[in-house]
Amino acid sequence: MPASTHLPGDPATPRPGPLRLPVLADAPLRNALDCSDNAIAMTNSDRQVVYVNRGFTRLFGFSMEEAQGRYLSHLLQGPHTQQGLADAIRSGLRLNGHYHGDALIYSRDGQPHWVSMVVNVADEASGGPGGSITVLTDITLTKMHEVLQKRVLESMVSETSLPELMARVCREVENIAPEVTASILAVDPDGLIHPLAAPGLPADICAALDGVRIGPQAGSCGTAAYWGKAVVTTDIATDPRWDDYRALFRPTGLRACWSSPIRDHRGLVVGTFAFYFKEPRKPNALHRSLVQVCLHLCALAIERDASRQRIHQLAFFDVLTGLPNRAMFRSNAERALSQMGREQQSGAVLFVDLDRFKQVNDTQGHAAGDALLRVVAQRLGECVRAQDGIGRLSGDEFVLLLSNCTTQQAVHTAQRVLAAIATPVEIQGQMNLPSASVGIAIYPDDGDEIDTLLRHADQAMYQAKSHHRHSLQLFSSEMNRRAQERAAMERALRLALEQRQLTLHYQPQISATPALALHGMEALARWSHPEWGVVSPAQFIALAEETGLIPALTDWLVNETCLQIKAWRAAGIAVPHVAVNLSGRSFHQKGFAQNVSDTLHQHGLAPKDLLLEITESVMMDARTVTQENIELLIQQGFRLSLDDFGTGYSSLSYLHRLPIAELKLDKSFVQDLEHSETARALTISVLSIAKSLQMTVVAEGVETQQQCRWLKEHGCEVMQGYLLGRPMPADMLAAWMPIGNADCCN
Repeated sequence: MPASTHLPGDPATPRPGPLRLPVLADAPLRNALDCSDNAIAMTNSDRQVVYVNRGFTRLFGFSMEEAQGRYLSHLLQGPHTQQGLADAIRSGLRLNGHYHGDALIYSRDGQPHWVSMVVNVADEASGGPGGSITVLTDITLTKMHEVLQKRVLESMVSETSLPELMARVCREVENIAPEVTASILAVDPDGLIHPLAAPGLPADICAALDGVRIGPQAGSCGTAAYWGKAVVTTDIATDPRWDDYRALFRPTGLRACWSSPIRDHRGLVVGTFAFYFKEPRKPNALHRSLVQVCLHLCALAIERDASRQRIHQLAFFDVLTGLPNRAMFRSNAERALSQMGREQQSGAVLFVDLDRFKQVNDTQGHAAGDALLRVVAQRLGECVRAQDGIGRLSGDEFVLLLSNCTTQQAVHTAQRVLAAIATPVEIQGQMNLPSASVGIAIYPDDGDEIDTLLRHADQAMYQAKSHHRHSLQLFSSEMNRRAQERAAMERALRLALEQRQLTLHYQPQISATPALALHGMEALARWSHPEWGVVSPAQFIALAEETGLIPALTDWLVNETCLQIKAWRAAGIAVPHVAVNLSGRSFHQKGFAQNVSDTLHQHGLAPKDLLLEITESVMMDARTVTQENIELLIQQGFRLSLDDFGTGYSSLSYLHRLPIAELKLDKSFVQDLEHSETARALTISVLSIAKSLQMTVVAEGVETQQQCRWLKEHGCEVMQGYLLGRPMPADMLAAWMPIGNADCCN
């Protein structure tokens, strides 16, 4: 340190003349002082050192001979010692007879030390040397640990943001070691640097470093992160690792840099901690101790922030696609709508639902479905502007919020969304042709709250899907009316199931050969509402499918059918079996097959008494639970009938998979028999396939004698339709039997 440095008020040089030394002739006392870990110094009335113990020599490097006659300020004060320290000490001695405080002072070799300083008056009247006795305790490590850790950990507890927390670390370090300018950088998984805190560096330097890739020539910090070890640059002006950054730092006057990697608990480099100096140099012991403490604190803070971000990601973002989830989308949308309201702007909500997505899951598996959802999410993101919002609500439902746009612009965006989604994509080696339906609700015309807009856009999407898939639809008040009616019908259907207001009608199935006989009956659900009258089965069964009421409806159907079979047999009416239609959704329930079997056993019936009609979608369903239910039904002796055969595109390829007992020829073929050569040819093919596979064919929708005769002539065994018998309440069957119109096909 400069020889001229001294505390304010001290003489520039010691006064000449003999020193008045303290009386320490007592050997035990001298030994006791020398054995103390504290540094002890005594001064006379002229403030000259008259005694230092060995602890002083050990800590600061000055021997007794070197210290005697000098001022403590000349010995210990350095470039960053607190200004006004000497005045504060003298004021304390004058007013209170003592002084106590912390100070940054320096040893003989220029090393800084934080000390706890206790100074007491020691006048000659009390046997002292006439000046003061100073006891100095080295608190460098204590200050680093207690001050740094206490303040940083307190900041963590108070949920301080990571940049603010790291800036606090830098400032505390710079308080302890004022010759240092500290900086903390984060390193992302892609190896890019992002400044976290550097309060002593110009903002333009931090901006210039953001996004820099780590590497062997990327300055001290980028190199330290690249190699995973500390890098000391004693002279930035000559170090080749600084070639690309020297000009950037030149205006700061910084000449040296020491950077250390910050590692997480796995040992991965997640950041760097750097000390910059204004002169070419290496770090000293204090600097190394500081860094050891700070690296741990920085790693803890960075990992904690990463955990918080991960928790936030899980809570507010969809794991599969990375898009905001419903909660995050709603929160973002509320803010956007509020801003549009203040600025009197219009906007739009687009509800996007994929077409036939269930088919992808069922035929290709859920991994393929997940891959398709990720592709769609990416394509949607490419269709919106920076100010627009996007989210995944659930399953294959996505939603967009378009800010500051007209109805025409919303329609144009929806068209771009449809085109983007429809681009073919290969997934797991199979080409997919995705499509979607889009509903549009306009803000504020169709609603001024996000929940209302979402509901109306959802209604418009369903309208688009019902009219023509892969299309868009704007919301209208008429849609809202129909949606309200649908909601009312759902409530009424739930009540009807609870209060057993539904009934069953039964339609005969007639065996045509060798003579007309009752083959079986098909159970058909009917609902007569007290206000609305008769509700179409197509309407309320589809509603049950959509609203999750199918399990309750199926349980009622099977139980009611079993009760009726028992009643008929008790009355002496011979009904070979009753066919019941099962929804594909029923097979998605674990334990469904066992429930059906248990219901039959409860009524004392056998599996042959119930014929289970399934659709092609059930055959094609790849779900494990579906296959398990089918296999259990077959093992227990139930027979399966394939409903609406011929209307799908893959029936033949699936027929060999299950022991189907019966094929139901769809009525669309039967109705065209009289005037379509194609219908006749296809029907003959179905009859031939069924015969070769030993399956019974039931022709549905037989309404004319010509249809009946043609089917009978071509070997159709069983027919069902208005010509043979309309669906009837159970109590009318006795009057209808024996066969209602025995000569109908003659």
